[in-house]
Amino acid sequence: MGGPRHGVGLTGFASMPPVPPAVPSSKELEVLVRIRDLLTGGRFALLTGAGLSTDSGIPDYRGPGSPPRSPMTYQEFVKAAENRQRYWARNHIGWSHLRHADPNQGHFASAELERRGRLTGLITQNVDRLHQEAGSVNVVDLHGRYDQVVCLACRRTYSRRLLAGMLEELNPDFLPRAEESGLVEMAPDADATVEDQALIASFVVAVCPACGGILKPDFVYFGENVPKDRVETSYRMVDDAAALVVAGSSLTVMSGLRFVRHAARDGKPVVIINRGTTRGDDKATIKLEAGVSESLTWLAAALPPLAGARDGAGFSGPIRN
Repeated sequence: MGGPRHGVGLTGFASMPPVPPAVPSSKELEVLVRIRDLLTGGRFALLTGAGLSTDSGIPDYRGPGSPPRSPMTYQEFVKAAENRQRYWARNHIGWSHLRHADPNQGHFASAELERRGRLTGLITQNVDRLHQEAGSVNVVDLHGRYDQVVCLACRRTYSRRLLAGMLEELNPDFLPRAEESGLVEMAPDADATVEDQALIASFVVAVCPACGGILKPDFVYFGENVPKDRVETSYRMVDDAAALVVAGSSLTVMSGLRFVRHAARDGKPVVIINRGTTRGDDKATIKLEAGVSESLTWLAAALPPLAGARDGAGFSGPIRN
């Protein structure tokens, strides 16, 4: 397999400046009107991916210009202590450098659609928790959440912020040494490329305060299965819906694609809003190649509330600057 593989960084942090949503073009508006007409009669399930968070400054792993990555698998993480040491050393540096992202207009529009009673539920492949920050309530974090770590032995969870303090106490001079080495390159996902192997070898990894078990970020790694309860809840959201809308996902991994196939198999319309091709395009009733934030913002303003909406107030454009 060659040399040691780089660890996947903690997502949910911005490395690029936020981008305000653009105004849909005339051609995009034509398609949005068709989507509005398709969705007007009932509720729909909303599946979101990384393309929704790019306007918040979080890079899209598979978008144009994204650098190639070789993420550490779950099997590699649990197999060897040195793999975990490398992962947490790099991640500790990345955490100290990158700023937290804020919800964008697309996140607020998603929350508004829920308040208007338009959604059976929201399924997100993102781990950044920006939907919840924007006010969405009925959310399945399909791939987990960046702001927690979990003990693989006792299953207790802790905040990532708490872990940062624990790692700082265990490694009080590590960050200054990393800065002095001059060999640290920041990656766009709260990871860091560190060539100083002696520096990494000196890093002390924190263990579970309750049982001494292995701590792992509480999101789904490559080679790890999405928990069954999340999948079942997501299927119920799709089953209760008249249609499925996919926003900002390339549907590259089966964890999201299965819901598109499920809806199509049941004869339900599938709307895909994404720049670039997706694995679900052949199942799409309508495909819109446009920005996700501006498209959801337009739909939140155009679709009327349904019975049972939490908030009957009108929505007429940008929710938050």
